[in-house]
Amino acid sequence: MGTTDSPASNNPGGNSSHSSKQVNSQRVDYWSQLLKTITAESDAAAGWVGQVRSKATAIAQELALPSTRDEDWRFTDLSPLLGIEFSVAGAITTPAITATDVTLEEAPNSRIVFVNGRHAPDLSDLSALGELADKVTVSAWSAGHDSVLNATVESTLGKIQTSAEAFTALNTAAVNQVVVISVARNATIELPIHVVFLSAGAGAIAQPRCLITVGSNSRCTVLEEHRALGSTSDANAPYWVNGVTEVALADNAEIHHARIQRDTSTAFHIGNTAVSQARDSRYTLTSLDAGARVSRHNVAVSQKGPGTHTAFNGLNVATERHTSDTHTFLNLQHPHGTADHLHKCVASDRGHTVFNGRVFVGQQAQQTDAAQLNRNLLLSSKARVDTKPQLEIIADDVKCTHGATVSQLEDNEIFYLRSRGLDETAARRLLLDGFVGEILERLPVQSLRLPLAKAIAAQIRAIS
Repeated sequence: MGTTDSPASNNPGGNSSHSSKQVNSQRVDYWSQLLKTITAESDAAAGWVGQVRSKATAIAQELALPSTRDEDWRFTDLSPLLGIEFSVAGAITTPAITATDVTLEEAPNSRIVFVNGRHAPDLSDLSALGELADKVTVSAWSAGHDSVLNATVESTLGKIQTSAEAFTALNTAAVNQVVVISVARNATIELPIHVVFLSAGAGAIAQPRCLITVGSNSRCTVLEEHRALGSTSDANAPYWVNGVTEVALADNAEIHHARIQRDTSTAFHIGNTAVSQARDSRYTLTSLDAGARVSRHNVAVSQKGPGTHTAFNGLNVATERHTSDTHTFLNLQHPHGTADHLHKCVASDRGHTVFNGRVFVGQQAQQTDAAQLNRNLLLSSKARVDTKPQLEIIADDVKCTHGATVSQLEDNEIFYLRSRGLDETAARRLLLDGFVGEILERLPVQSLRLPLAKAIAAQIRAIS
């Protein structure tokens, strides 16, 4: 597990206080300028949208870019952002990608695509959902435009994921276009719904927003994918994705939400996922974070009724000098709730993975059954893992467990495989496939499993 140095250890001259104030001032100024840029370039909006933006802007104005002195960010350094002047991502007139490149085998005609936070109808295809119009709506909602979804968006946007978190406030302060997925009551949607967020552009910041509501007694699968636009002239230039996804489940609703992040190695990615679960609902999140120079995914789930079930399946992969961070918070406040969380991290080269999993069991959450396990694999002596599973229990009639392990590929396992005819590289790859495969096999979209496994193997140079 990783450790952090005290501030004084990096400044033997004794000027740590002055240095700290200087750095903090820089973060405040940077954040203030970024907020001005984002709000100045957003489309004007009146009514409730304007009120939502104004509230978020007011919150953001009181904040600054988080630093490692903040408890929630002490293992993830965002200072590389300070050296980049970001601007709001513009439209891509000649995208280096076609509809074929974003087509999923299981959902070729149930796909909505956004490029740099803006709807791309030429890459989207929702024709397969046409005959299900009475059961599910998938649309790009825009602020200030008449829409049948206005009531749904107004009643839900910002209600699940509050703007108190800095990056959520930044996103909400300029919220404009939103992917809205609304499943009616008593509906079963067998076809996966594919949401693709593509990003590109030197120094561009994109702020995608997704809102998912699932009616009572309904079921659906949503795949949320974040990745680079493709081969562009500035493919190696940094960009920043700051996304927010909100999910609301009614009584006895069920969703399998898969989230895949594969941005470029120069990108920055911060995502916030917030979920509200009503009585007897079931939420499953299977996530993969295997891209970006610095990535952070915050997941907050509130069980707001008895008999709810939450399942997390997570995988973080960090190579080179990249940081991949996942923070989860599960809030149980009602009886008979269950939760199952398996999170894995792989770090190679000088890669750094961070996991913080917090489970809070309130006084009323009697007979809760919750389990959390974080398993970490280090493939290099210079790789680093920071893990912090947290279990806070107020109730007295519960069954809760949590734990974490950090290990390397075992020599005896490699020896065994070599004794069966494999060379060392093949043996190490097979063991890695087994480690990551446990999470990839839980993806609800089978066609992605093998390509993702191959991509991860190619990404981890330490095994080649």
